[in-house]
Amino acid sequence: MERKVGTVSRGIRCPIIRQGDNLAEIVVSSVLEAAEAEGFSLRDRDVVSVTESIVARAQGNYASVSAIAEDVRAKLGGGTIGVIFPILSRNRFAICLRGIAMGAKKVVLMLSYPSDEVGNELVSLDQLDEAGVDPYRDVLTLERYRELFGENRHPFTGVDYVQYYGDVIREAGAEVEIIFANDCRAILEHTKNVLTCDIHTRARTKRILRQNGAERVLGLDDILSAPVNGSGCNENYGLLGSNKSTEDTVKLFPRDCGGLVEEIQSSLLQKTGKHVEVMVYGDGAFKDPVGKIWELADPCVSVANTPGLEGTPNEVKLKYLADNDFKNLSGEALKEAISGRIKEKKDNLVGDMASQGTTPRRLTDLIGSLSDLTSGSGDKGTPVILIQGYFDNFTN
Repeated sequence: MERKVGTVSRGIRCPIIRQGDNLAEIVVSSVLEAAEAEGFSLRDRDVVSVTESIVARAQGNYASVSAIAEDVRAKLGGGTIGVIFPILSRNRFAICLRGIAMGAKKVVLMLSYPSDEVGNELVSLDQLDEAGVDPYRDVLTLERYRELFGENRHPFTGVDYVQYYGDVIREAGAEVEIIFANDCRAILEHTKNVLTCDIHTRARTKRILRQNGAERVLGLDDILSAPVNGSGCNENYGLLGSNKSTEDTVKLFPRDCGGLVEEIQSSLLQKTGKHVEVMVYGDGAFKDPVGKIWELADPCVSVANTPGLEGTPNEVKLKYLADNDFKNLSGEALKEAISGRIKEKKDNLVGDMASQGTTPRRLTDLIGSLSDLTSGSGDKGTPVILIQGYFDNFTN
């Protein structure tokens, strides 16, 4: 009988993960128990995705704000530092900011506007237009920002992040000055020691600052890139991808996940005879059309993955074939013609008009985004996702 269902994404419930847990064993048993309970079977090329959060928890990859402060003080001198381009997030950045401020005498906080890197707005484009402000050139003081735009609370959290971040710095014992600019060089009028907190543009920001006279330039990826007094760390990403754990600790991005995905794949093959692909995923990459927020606050979507998830989709567009190559066919004849074209498609469709309109993104980014949307970030209790049929097409 012809299959009537394509891709299915299932959230798999798991126990609460604690430091030291055998995560590979828990993931495998949770998937197999779910399959038995719900009456489905694993197939070759299914995908098991594991959220980075439980990997870091199992690894015990945590750090205190005092460890952050010590690293910042040692690397940036402990005097006046510029902290530029942070995202606006209580969970993602506020506790990091507290540790950063504890490691400085004064923080010059430079916020990008009208929004941060992931789309959280300080002001709207309409407000900028009405005020005659050019965000590409104009540098605003806090006083000028308030004069023009007053208080602006985040539409979802209700937080005035300008006030909130200023309070965090002051409560940590540092002086604070807040400015608004989108040219990283503006911070050099205030200090030559800079911590740039952007995520996906950090390499360019560092380069521009160094070329224009900065003395010490670090990114969040350079803070806690090695342990401080026995703390957790991340050699590649430092504080990037971290989340608030308690009022005094952060959970860092997980480390060395390649062995985990291979172990899960090997165990499932041994237990089921099926070759399943596995990945550890962070934030997906998608935009909320109302709040205008990009989800991608982690440094990458795929922390680690098995080799079968490398590459990009190699698909033809069914509606293109139906409206062009086979526009005079219908019914069973149309179905057979399209099926034949799919079976005969080349291994690489780059530049082929029949593939236009298919999503030009890496498989890991697409599957990671689907996984992130399925798992959510609250109380669903499904930190593992099983995706079936993703690599199927119209002929399967």
